[in-house]
Amino acid sequence: MQTLANKQGAGAAEGAPEGDRTPLLARANVYKIGVQVAAPIAAMFILLALWQVIVQGARVPNYILPAPSAFLPAVGRNWPELWSATFTTGEEAIVGFLAAIVFSIPLALLLASIRVVRDMIYPLVVFFQVVPKIAVAPLLIVWFGANKMSVIILTWALCFFPILVNSMTGFMAIDEQQLYITKSMGASRWQTFRYLRFQSALPFIFAGLRIAVVLAVVGVIVGEFVGSNAGLGYIIQASSGILNTSLIFADLVVLTVLGLVLNYIVVGAEWLLMPWKRKVSRSL
Repeated sequence: MQTLANKQGAGAAEGAPEGDRTPLLARANVYKIGVQVAAPIAAMFILLALWQVIVQGARVPNYILPAPSAFLPAVGRNWPELWSATFTTGEEAIVGFLAAIVFSIPLALLLASIRVVRDMIYPLVVFFQVVPKIAVAPLLIVWFGANKMSVIILTWALCFFPILVNSMTGFMAIDEQQLYITKSMGASRWQTFRYLRFQSALPFIFAGLRIAVVLAVVGVIVGEFVGSNAGLGYIIQASSGILNTSLIFADLVVLTVLGLVLNYIVVGAEWLLMPWKRKVSRSL
């Protein structure tokens, strides 16, 4: 009995540190997240401080390069106009981005699964990508008019290729041994796709999505430059004609925040759809 009690006591003593690891890991994760959030903010403040010092020290004219003390207040002064334009630009970017996802991922699966189709269609896709999108923008205005549709189609065209290529690479990068084991266990095609092929392709798909969501904002701005009467791109175009550089930089600040928000939405979706990645990050 004494020996058994001693063993139980030793087991409890050995198990105590394991129980204490949970709050330690929680604190470590909080610290890691805090560093990830604080580091870019600190870098941005340092950049703005250097910008302010250099512009004031060199006495650069405001219409050439305004200091942060000149264009940051312009965000507040023009906030109603910028807020409305942000909604327009954000809507166009999200719709074009989602349309690219709907078209790209199924096509990537088709090209990865059937070699004949891949050999026929992929060169056409590459040709489509090589064509400069800024050269196509005037044609879109002629075909669809100077409206949201033209901007959304241009955004879709910019987002389409990176999602397609990364998704196709992911679907083709499946481990043959895992595929053989799955088939030998009697899994159906749907089960193989859902639990093996799609999950193994998810890291590649999200790599393409992170690239495409940035290009979505670029595509919207280019489209609004060419033919639009609303949005953040239109404000930049109109402000450049009257040399209102402070409003241009204020617009760029809002545009940067919009791009960051869309990027973190994609990162959040990746965090939700890839729980195994969260477990790996906790164990590190």
